Amino acid sequence: MSVRRSITLALATLTATGLLTACGTSDPAADLAAPKGHQDGGVNIGPDQDRIRGKKVAAAADLVPEAIRKRGTLRIGASADASPPLGFYATDDKTRIGSEIDIATLVADTLGLKPQFEEVSWENLFVGLDSSKFDAVLSNVTVTEERKEKYDFATYRLDNIAFEAKKGSGWTVKEPADVAGKTISVSSGTNQEKILVEWSEENVKAGRKPVDIKYFQKDTDYYLALQSGRIDAHLGPSPTAAYHVATAGQSEIIGRLSGAGGDLQGKIAATTRKDSGLVKAYAAAIDHIVQDGSYGKVLGRWGLSGEAVEKSEINPPGLPKTKS
Repeated sequence: MSVRRSITLALATLTATGLLTACGTSDPAADLAAPKGHQDGGVNIGPDQDRIRGKKVAAAADLVPEAIRKRGTLRIGASADASPPLGFYATDDKTRIGSEIDIATLVADTLGLKPQFEEVSWENLFVGLDSSKFDAVLSNVTVTEERKEKYDFATYRLDNIAFEAKKGSGWTVKEPADVAGKTISVSSGTNQEKILVEWSEENVKAGRKPVDIKYFQKDTDYYLALQSGRIDAHLGPSPTAAYHVATAGQSEIIGRLSGAGGDLQGKIAATTRKDSGLVKAYAAAIDHIVQDGSYGKVLGRWGLSGEAVEKSEINPPGLPKTKS
């Protein structure tokens, strides 16, 4: 199935069922997107997005460091992976769209800056921050205590993750014992990996089998591994897992938990290099778009209303460090 047909069907299903409330070659015969990239649920997946835009708010813009105000652009790093509905490609297979792009654009608008996006691999998002190539990363980054040593965070969405297994798997995941001896994939460098590693170590200490952890950086790779039986489940962001369940109809969610693990609710945040002077500006911009309703419209558009926050928090408690 082509990328555009897959996205059209998935978003129609997700909008109708509310599944996102939480968290190759093209076949010409199947490549039938709705007119102008719209589908029945009203989500525009075409390159002409007609995004919800904001206006400069002086109180927030004045918090931006002078050098960036003079430059006039906000350099934003985003993951190049296709992870609907967070960030993926429109029906032209080249224009980036999704909830993260929409929110980042609203933040830049509020700060009186022109958003300048660059898509890179996940690990290079942080390299870009370290080198001051990026002023911000808005790409489903979870607040963690370890990351807080190098970066500042202004939260804008709740973070939930999910275990996805082949349909009819017959098992559920609620705690570490449920994954003992299982083969589970995850993307490296993510908070999902950290939680899974900790669960595996906990199993070993309790005399249970460890988790056989496999690594896939592309969603398409884990999709194939799941259906071929090479893995028992994949642990990833809840919104993208729900999207795939609705799209393919071959898998199911067998467990959900906070992206911070344990009893702490995970938070997704606008991320900047520590002491860059930008985090207060981001928090002020996010608070403004929450209050004026544009933030809610973006989340509603992409089926993520259940992950909304009422206020941006600067550097809140995050996923704890791994115990040594």
